[in-house]
Amino acid sequence: MYRLLSLLFALLVPQVARSRDRSMWAPTRMSGGIKPWADAVGHVHDAVEEWLGPRWADPEHARLAAGLFMSSVALACAGVVAAVSVSAPEPTVHLHLQRLASVVSRATLPAPVAELAATAVGPSSVGEADTKPSVPAVPAADAAPLPAAPPVEEAPRPVPIPPAARGALPIGKGMWIWMEDRADGGDPEAIVSRAKAVGLTHLYVRTGTLKAGFTGGPFLDRLLPIAHANGIRIYGWDFPYLDHPGSDVDRAMAAIRYTTPDGHRIDGFSADIESSREGTNNDIEYVNAYATWLRDNAGPDYPLIATVPNPTPIKVATGFPYATIIPKFDAVAPMVYWMNRDPGTDVTNAIAYLSQFGKPIFPVGQAYDGGPEGGPVGPPGRDATMRFLQFADAAGASGASFWSYQHATQEAWDALRDAAEFRLELGGSDGLTAGMIRSYQTVLTSLGFPVASDGAWGPATVDAVTKYQAAARLPKSGVIDEATRRFLLTPVAAPVARHG
Repeated sequence: MYRLLSLLFALLVPQVARSRDRSMWAPTRMSGGIKPWADAVGHVHDAVEEWLGPRWADPEHARLAAGLFMSSVALACAGVVAAVSVSAPEPTVHLHLQRLASVVSRATLPAPVAELAATAVGPSSVGEADTKPSVPAVPAADAAPLPAAPPVEEAPRPVPIPPAARGALPIGKGMWIWMEDRADGGDPEAIVSRAKAVGLTHLYVRTGTLKAGFTGGPFLDRLLPIAHANGIRIYGWDFPYLDHPGSDVDRAMAAIRYTTPDGHRIDGFSADIESSREGTNNDIEYVNAYATWLRDNAGPDYPLIATVPNPTPIKVATGFPYATIIPKFDAVAPMVYWMNRDPGTDVTNAIAYLSQFGKPIFPVGQAYDGGPEGGPVGPPGRDATMRFLQFADAAGASGASFWSYQHATQEAWDALRDAAEFRLELGGSDGLTAGMIRSYQTVLTSLGFPVASDGAWGPATVDAVTKYQAAARLPKSGVIDEATRRFLLTPVAAPVARHG
């Protein structure tokens, strides 16, 4: 027995030792795996051979040799296993993982996670589509529970935002501010609070004078952030005398381009082009130059409103250049100060005349004392104010405003609040008056979703509303719901042309 073990030891251990010098192991494997073990076995062989040498015949010595032999064999086997594991070229998906995954109920996982699990451990993943494991599958009851899968969150929906490809026209009710310090002391919070209380959607603010140039910056810095935060649009206005139309345009553009420190700009601009009686140069060449240059500088998508005298028969007969001015603007706002005439008849006639130009009409009513100009003493009362609004709406106006904030009495403010005309309510074919529909059609068109302002709720209007809702990332209801109305009335900076 001892002789046999001695013989095996003598034959095998030297072979392992000599394998240190052979080229059968790849360099990466020898360096990381079996080479250290082969070296260790070889050293054992050398030491045993030198020490035991002639002592193989002694039984005790032979037993010791056999023990050393078995230790060497164990070390050699461990080295082979380690080398094979370390030098494996790529990871392997083992079948026991496949069996474990097969017993996990997919009902306990969210659908995307279950699909991922099936993909990761399916036959095509491990390359064994036709091979079945010989070991029986582990019962579900004995499977170790997997940690709960993290919740699968849906991709966030795009945040709705009012489209701003073009600027909005002033639908609804408005008021003109001439001298800011006489409008609730120039207090922006008081101004906006009053505007909201009576249902205004917009204010006109003077932004400059002929002699002083653009002067509106400080007031706009205070007013715009508060007004915009409360859904009130602010339109600048200026009185061009047109003796130097280039300078008048520069002053207007200073207002249009002005940006407050916190990034607000006015929502549109109105040129108050008066008649020669008020000192304005009505020469056609100068008027045309101003209107053309203003449009060219502001750009095609910026809302410009032409504020013009009431087109009474006298004004028309004396040649006021309505036809030269209005085509260059997006809308027209006739100053219908009825004085001692009937406000209903006056505004109806004005709208009838101006409708030939195909522009939305926003008449400006009288809220000041017309006595010095030959009218009744004192500002108009409630009845006259209400009548103006009623007839303006019936004649086809898209909105209305009053001159001016500083002159209006509490009676006038209350009439503005109580008037049903030019309110902007919710609905579609039901719930909206013809005037409300017309106002919504006007603002949709001005924002880049064109539809005829005919006051009728038909397929074309539904289509324009739906397209606006899609652009705003709102639910496409096809009606004026709360979110759609809020967006349509939200002040958004109108694009201004850039010139090099």
